[in-house]
Amino acid sequence: MLGLILGILFGLFIFIATNWLIIRGPQLTPSGEYVVGPHLSLLSQFFIGYDVSFVGSVIGFFYGFGVGTFSGALIGWIYNKIVDIRK
Repeated sequence: MLGLILGILFGLFIFIATNWLIIRGPQLTPSGEYVVGPHLSLLSQFFIGYDVSFVGSVIGFFYGFGVGTFSGALIGWIYNKIVDIRK
C-alpha cells in the first residue's frame, strides 16, 4: 500500500511541477537564452523520453509512479523486516 501511495505522489509531483513550469513560461538565462525549467529538464538524463512539455509531463508521471512504487515497496519491506527482527 505504501508503494502505491508513494507512486501516485511522486507521479503527480512530476506531472504538476512540469505543467506549472509550462504555464509559468520560459525564463531568461544570464546568457540571454529563454529556457523552460532548466533544472527539471535534467530528469531527461534518467527518464528516457521525458521533456518539459505536456507529453513529457505524462511520461514523467509514469516514471515517477514506477520509481515511487518501487521506493515505497522497498521502504515497506525494510520496515517490516526491522519489525520482525525486533519481535
